[in-house]
Amino acid sequence: MKTFHICGLGNAIVDIFLEIDDQDFKQLGFERGTMRLVEAEDQKQLLHSFQGKEPRLASGGSVANSIIGFTQLGGRAAFIGCVGDDRYGLFYHREFEHLNIEMGVPIIVGETTGTSAIMITPDAERTMRTCLAVSSHLADRHVDEERIKSSEWLFIEGYVIANPVTGQSAVRKAVQIAKRHGVKIALTCSDAFIPNVFGDCFFEVLKSSDLLFCNASEAAAVTQGTSAAESFAKLKSLVPNAVLTDGNQGAHFRYNGNEGHVPSFPCEPKDLTGAGDMFAGAFLYGITHGYTPADATKAANYLAMKVILQIGARLHHDTQFEWQTALTM
Repeated sequence: MKTFHICGLGNAIVDIFLEIDDQDFKQLGFERGTMRLVEAEDQKQLLHSFQGKEPRLASGGSVANSIIGFTQLGGRAAFIGCVGDDRYGLFYHREFEHLNIEMGVPIIVGETTGTSAIMITPDAERTMRTCLAVSSHLADRHVDEERIKSSEWLFIEGYVIANPVTGQSAVRKAVQIAKRHGVKIALTCSDAFIPNVFGDCFFEVLKSSDLLFCNASEAAAVTQGTSAAESFAKLKSLVPNAVLTDGNQGAHFRYNGNEGHVPSFPCEPKDLTGAGDMFAGAFLYGITHGYTPADATKAANYLAMKVILQIGARLHHDTQFEWQTALTM
């Protein structure tokens, strides 16, 4: 038995949640629902403008969120990412220790930890301004062969590919290590701009992958499909296994020869942050713990629904109970 079920590779970001009203949001002049990368000074000024509000912090990053959900369900996981030695980095490292996620020694002295200001408006939409800071320094020298070798799966965050120099070198090294040791590879698209703008590296990694996670718009970018169903069908020629999430239209899955569609669970969302991340972590938990792909997809849909009923990308209690509840519905 391997030490870990999953080893994640991704950006280590501290999420800073801010609930704001429409008037405050309008004054920012941001396009609603977007994610934009910003420089450290811009991030500092943005957070300063909301200093009267009480933000909530959580260790995050797309794959990191998935890994957290995976461990809350009872899986064993490791993570590879970089944080600085500031208060955010120390917070991140302490949280991962508390969650029993093996992170090694990711703290880089004298550097600033990546942060994502997540502005949540009354319509439950989240608009993000992310400063990658030291998380974007993730490079091949940080890729720990032992952690990957000791895992059943390597789970790669598409956002890392958006760094053409250091990030892509880290991803390529991690893939080489995984292939050398017979570790299966899962890839998450992260955003449609990854295959659109960084297609050379993305499709290179996809060719080596065993499983792809994407939503409908990301799948369209990968396949040029005009509908979720068409895109999902086209993925068959690109990757052995795939899961395509389509919001309230449910999810398509193909895994180990099993294929199907699972409907979503209707709800009134409060914050859409982290639904896809939780879905991926839960699906990976299912397939590494003996559940059928259909049941893994159903439970992942349910847990994603539970996440968007609250503020933040993480369920804080009863995650395993919610998993069992989903399977009885």
